[in-house]
Amino acid sequence: MAVSTLAAESATTRVWSRLLLLGPAFVAAIAYVDPGNVAANLTAGANFGYLLVWVLVAANGMAVLIQYQSAKLGLATGMSLPEILGKRLGTGRRRAYWVQAEVVAGATDMAEVIGGAVALNLLFGLPLLTGGFIIGLASMVLLSLQSHRSQKSFELAILTLLGVIAVGFVSGLFVAPPDPGGAFAGLVPRFEGTDTVLLAASMLGATVMPHAIYLHSALARDRHGFSEDPAVRTRLIRATRFDVAGALLLAGIVNIAMLLLAATSLRGVEGTDTIAGAHAAVTSALGPVIGVVFAVGLLASGLASTSVGCYAGATIMGGLLKVRIPLLIRRTITLIPALLVLGAGIEPTLALVLSQVLLSFGIPFALIPLIRLTGSRKVMGIHADSKALRFAGWTSATLIVGLNCVLIFLTVLGHQ
Repeated sequence: MAVSTLAAESATTRVWSRLLLLGPAFVAAIAYVDPGNVAANLTAGANFGYLLVWVLVAANGMAVLIQYQSAKLGLATGMSLPEILGKRLGTGRRRAYWVQAEVVAGATDMAEVIGGAVALNLLFGLPLLTGGFIIGLASMVLLSLQSHRSQKSFELAILTLLGVIAVGFVSGLFVAPPDPGGAFAGLVPRFEGTDTVLLAASMLGATVMPHAIYLHSALARDRHGFSEDPAVRTRLIRATRFDVAGALLLAGIVNIAMLLLAATSLRGVEGTDTIAGAHAAVTSALGPVIGVVFAVGLLASGLASTSVGCYAGATIMGGLLKVRIPLLIRRTITLIPALLVLGAGIEPTLALVLSQVLLSFGIPFALIPLIRLTGSRKVMGIHADSKALRFAGWTSATLIVGLNCVLIFLTVLGHQ
């Protein structure tokens, strides 16, 4: 009896210790439910029904692998990916690398502000430019949690917003449940014409966000620190698997829910090629309450993701240039491009799509070094990737980079 009691207490202790280690992956997971994902998933469901469910499932599997490798790099080395690259690159290459990484992070941040501004327009009828200002100010409040309080406070705020995002995009399925047979049929990989190939490329190829790769290595290191004891590092890396799996499972559910909602309620409806049009169609089909909840989810998505994007940009600059600008000052500077786009009257959904294409250029620069580093015993020591993990990593990288090349090629040709 005493032995069984001790075993139960030990198991309970292990569960609680793992829960206390959760957090960094949920911040990184925001990248997978940003306004760009909303636009792509709604378009896929509205235009092709359940056909591309398999793309999101495959994308989520690769995201789990890559974000785990990023977190493991930070825990095993005590350095973020930008810091390691900053030490390995010469001055000229390091600055050039920083420029492309900064442009990609800026494009991502711009998309998130635009998405939040669209949400405020849908909820309150605010002009997009005014909405952009409000999103920028609100993100400053979030970033101040990280700057003046602690990373745990920032993680808690982001986790709360992630919960709002989940409710916002999943709730519609309870009003209009998807067809189980159609949803399961969508798990079979297939295409129906060039348009579905292009859309799959944009969904799968742009799944892994460069800024999330750079950031997660820093988040895990900053949250848990670096231990000289290999046993402690091993324990943290094992616990990180639960963090990553839980965070990306939630993000995957939200993404699939968006597609299923569109496939169920928006299939064949005119005007769903924009987020505003999709919102109007959702409101018409499912009622004003679901329409409001949907818009609130989009607002939380834009607010959380732009805060995380700004944080990632600071991590990139600090690691590559060894220059640190206060987050709130950086937020002010990076808000300008988004406000210019909104003020110019560019269609918001188009701006989101173009930002995703620009982001695609930066994926190889983040993903390939990550897989090379985590597979190196010289860098990782006993925590280097196994042969199976290296194979899975390179396979994922080849697929993601290849599909991004397809996306860029087709977009340049004007088939978008």
